[in-house]
Amino acid sequence: MTVYKFPHNFLWGAATASYQIEGAWNEDGKGESIWDRFSHTPGKVTEGNTGDIACDHYHRYPEDIALMRQLGLKAYRFSIAWARVLPGGRGPINPHGLDFYDRLVDALCAANIEPFLTLYHWDLPQVLQDEGGWENRNTCHAFADYSALMVKRLGDRVKYWTTFNEPSVAAFIGNLTGEHAPGYRDPKIAYQVAHNLMVAHGLAVQAIRGANSNLETGIVLNLWMADPATSSPEDVAAAEAAWERDETLFLDPLFKGHYPTGAYQLAGGNMPKILDGDMALIAQELDFVGINYYSRNVIGVKGKVNTIPGSEYTEMGWEVCAPALRRMLVKINNNYSLPPIYITENGSSFKDEVSADGRIHDPRRLDYLKNHFIQTHLAMQDGVDVRGYMVWSLLDNFEWGHGFSKRFGLTHVDYKTQKRTVKDSGEWYAELIRTNKIGG
Repeated sequence: MTVYKFPHNFLWGAATASYQIEGAWNEDGKGESIWDRFSHTPGKVTEGNTGDIACDHYHRYPEDIALMRQLGLKAYRFSIAWARVLPGGRGPINPHGLDFYDRLVDALCAANIEPFLTLYHWDLPQVLQDEGGWENRNTCHAFADYSALMVKRLGDRVKYWTTFNEPSVAAFIGNLTGEHAPGYRDPKIAYQVAHNLMVAHGLAVQAIRGANSNLETGIVLNLWMADPATSSPEDVAAAEAAWERDETLFLDPLFKGHYPTGAYQLAGGNMPKILDGDMALIAQELDFVGINYYSRNVIGVKGKVNTIPGSEYTEMGWEVCAPALRRMLVKINNNYSLPPIYITENGSSFKDEVSADGRIHDPRRLDYLKNHFIQTHLAMQDGVDVRGYMVWSLLDNFEWGHGFSKRFGLTHVDYKTQKRTVKDSGEWYAELIRTNKIGG
């Protein structure tokens, strides 16, 4: 049996996001976010679910940190609810909100778990949305100020700082397809939001380093490998064109200092307003880049192939294809001069049921994770500098537009009782972290 041994300092962890787990949506002075507004709007979320309570992590974080210790996590990736600390997005600080994150970080440090903090995971304060949201450049400066505030409060204990989680989803699923908050379907707004998110990232990196120059600062991108349907030159060319169109819109400005040529063709008259100096601002040198990976796209000359014969699919309708993660990591490593990489999300949604023995047997998730870990190890052998891995997710949670209908957790949550039960995949993951290897 092949043994895959990871470096002794490899950062094994799990990830969550504020709106998906915290609940307490209007407690202790928290302001309304765009996801509060969106989920409270009839017809936007499956079965009318909201994150009003979610996993009640705001009240149960000590229990959840005990779970992390049980799993042996070395790191915990979480996000700050901007409206919890600045209800108006700027201006008066809500001390109760800052105190919550203080307590959370202190408890993580006491448990010897590295906090891996995301400043923005899609829950913009509604007050700022009412002023134009990310389409309004003023929001970029508000974000930089908020970033500096958080660093001044938590930078003595939090080493890893991420500006944005998946800017492409915030820009296009929120403003082009309308499936996420704020629910717009306007390509011109979507492209301006995409650019402004990058500008805000650059401003925030400067603000973070201005507040504390000793921190590790990065951004998280979601990438889907584009694989050709066949080995024909036509399909290979189509897959490469799809990659250039869909996956380089944020990679290129961050790591090459310009937008890909295809972006100008694709956006056409919807190309955003770009000010002098924006591209240099966006291309700040970073200490790490986070990569979220779930699946791939298979592309032929006729477009995306939706069903691959013989492939397994998750509850999200995403194909399970671990080798594509390795190919994608090698591709970006070859195409860009990247800082160290962390896999900041990877996981799968399957129908989980509590068995008669009270346990949750989830062999498909276990196999999914195992195979993706192995492919990451192989990518590291190929020369890709991967420093850590955050499984999505620590807990079953509010899966955005799908509400509570999709479960990604290493831990099962009974939403009626808030009972947490570690699944078989979680117990297997704990053993992997303990031994730091697969096989043998």
